[in-house]
Amino acid sequence: MAETVRSLAGLDKPAAWTVLREETFAVLEGVDDEVAAMATISSLVHHGFEHLWTGFYRVVVPGKLLRIGPYQGTLGCLDIAFGKGVCGIAAAERRTVIVHDVHAFPGHITCDGRSRSEIVAPVFDRKGALIAVFDIDSEELVAFDEQDRAGLEALLGWFSRP
Repeated sequence: MAETVRSLAGLDKPAAWTVLREETFAVLEGVDDEVAAMATISSLVHHGFEHLWTGFYRVVVPGKLLRIGPYQGTLGCLDIAFGKGVCGIAAAERRTVIVHDVHAFPGHITCDGRSRSEIVAPVFDRKGALIAVFDIDSEELVAFDEQDRAGLEALLGWFSRP
């Protein structure tokens, strides 16, 4: 395993997400610990793409409450209710949410005022249960698109692999 996290700068998005997924699955081969995987994925995505904030909010009360999990960046919100903010909506609706401008998003929860855009994807286990959401914040407007959605969802497929 490499001792440093590879920078994905210079690669186009589909290639960057493919490289990241392949490297992540290789690093996590044989690992069954979801929290260790969350910590590893947070680090690889955060440093690979150099985002502002990257991390998981775990489901602690199904259908009701998310709690901060492994992440990289400044302090995150500790608890988020399902249906509240971008993370809560992604959890409640079980779908990836892309926000091009967080300041224009009704009900956005500000944990770091530098955040300008965000993507949040649901994380499912092998049985299809929602176990977390994965949140990425950027200091740039319109930082995330459908290529990021596809790449992120493929990466998070680690948790639902057979």
